[in-house]
Amino acid sequence: MERIDVEKTASRGIAAAVAYKYLEPDWTPDMTLLAEEEVEAEQQRFAAVKGAVLQELGELAAENEIFAAHLEIADDFMLQEGITSKIRDEKKNAQLAVHEVVEEFAAVFAAMDDAYMKERGADIKDVGKRFLAGLKGIKRPDLGSLSSEVIVVAKDLYPSDTVKLSPELVKGIITEEGGVTSHVSIIAKSMNIPTLVGVKGILDKVEDGMMVCMDAEKGIIVTDPDASVLSEYQEKKKAYEEQRRHLESLRNVPAVTKDGKRISLCANVGNVEDIRKALPMNIDGVGLFRSEFLYMENTHFPTEEEQFEVYKEAAMLCPQELTIRTLDIGGDKDLSYFDFEKEENPFLGWRAIRISLDMKEMFKEQLRAILRASAFGHVRIMFPMIISLEELREAKALVEECKKELSAEGKVYDEKIELGMMMETPASVLLAETFAKEADFFSIGTNDLTQYLLAVDRGNKKIADRYDYFHPAVVSAIGQIIRAGHKEGIKVGMCGEMAGDKRAVPILLELGLDEFSMSAGSIDYVREQIINM
Repeated sequence: MERIDVEKTASRGIAAAVAYKYLEPDWTPDMTLLAEEEVEAEQQRFAAVKGAVLQELGELAAENEIFAAHLEIADDFMLQEGITSKIRDEKKNAQLAVHEVVEEFAAVFAAMDDAYMKERGADIKDVGKRFLAGLKGIKRPDLGSLSSEVIVVAKDLYPSDTVKLSPELVKGIITEEGGVTSHVSIIAKSMNIPTLVGVKGILDKVEDGMMVCMDAEKGIIVTDPDASVLSEYQEKKKAYEEQRRHLESLRNVPAVTKDGKRISLCANVGNVEDIRKALPMNIDGVGLFRSEFLYMENTHFPTEEEQFEVYKEAAMLCPQELTIRTLDIGGDKDLSYFDFEKEENPFLGWRAIRISLDMKEMFKEQLRAILRASAFGHVRIMFPMIISLEELREAKALVEECKKELSAEGKVYDEKIELGMMMETPASVLLAETFAKEADFFSIGTNDLTQYLLAVDRGNKKIADRYDYFHPAVVSAIGQIIRAGHKEGIKVGMCGEMAGDKRAVPILLELGLDEFSMSAGSIDYVREQIINM
């Protein structure tokens, strides 16, 4: 018997079942280079596999929005051009070309600091495996063929691996890699399957058929438990299921504290599908719509019309509140179709609102799209990384310019649309009272605010223990922001990780926070905390 403590809980829950080791095929590509006369045939071979993959993904996309994103990746011009050029110009066979291009694309996302963005690289690798399976003639393993209750143990899982699994049979998932924001984690949450990720060496510690217990609430795995431990986990599982049913029963209860304050509970999302997944939690709205995904998952700057259709759909799905953060790229977030100059310290460089204000026509296309969507729900515009009153005023002036253009064109929009800002820099904290006189709302981004206030790179493992949003300086800054906002009568929310940490709820309520916005999986837990405070 061995106990393993785990840091990353992707989906809460308790499970006890035998292990099923899910081992992938060997994806190592053929390293052979092509002769000149073989190039055309290899191009045709890849084209045939690509056609089959697109057809398969098209069928899956009709049933699951995740695969609609995979279909876009598989048909992406930059990806296809990268593969075909390696075959044509570098004489690499299709397997090797696919492997190299997929790794290059995935590495761009893996290098990002934002956990949500980092995990998008897994989607690119999933598509790459579909290509490789066709080129190598390999049939991918099928979790849909399971016939008994198991805990799946794997190096990593991708949406294609999990789409057929049955929650009646798969009682838990443990992976050596992966992150809490991956699509697999999202799928596991939607199926209420306890999931722990990033468990290094777990494949070496379990054997097929070995009994495994897992507590994905506290991050504990016990391999080959004795009878008393197994009985303990079976009882814990019953208690957890009762708690989950209790939390679900509270979804229609307003988030009101015992002293009568109504708190807004909202979701952080990256696309329309994320909103659909959050709606069953009975959310009060979307506190953060990360618009950068429209740009990052594209081959060009999305047009006004392309953005409008997405924002409109989002506003109609969640009419009570849709807070769209304007383009937040730079730092660790690149675009495949735009060259950023290499910077010594990109997190202090050309990013977010700085890019938008320098590229005004691009920015106006986004603002026009958001304004048009505001006719279909309560849409709010939120500007990221503001550090000066001049920046805020310039952004607001562009909104007014877009309003006049739309009015002249006879296009409708919410004339009283709210314009707010992220509070995520030391400058915004120190100038909070000044900003509160001109912003319609604040949203505290604790991820960046913490790293800037404490001078701690949250992606640096050597100093990870120093990244702490409970640090007195961070808590003091949050309090200062809330007091400044309330002094001017504006609503103050939070959309950083701290908002979804139930340990932080008492502190944030005491400070007077009005809105908590978080990943959908945390909403039930935060609601219960608020009701009991």
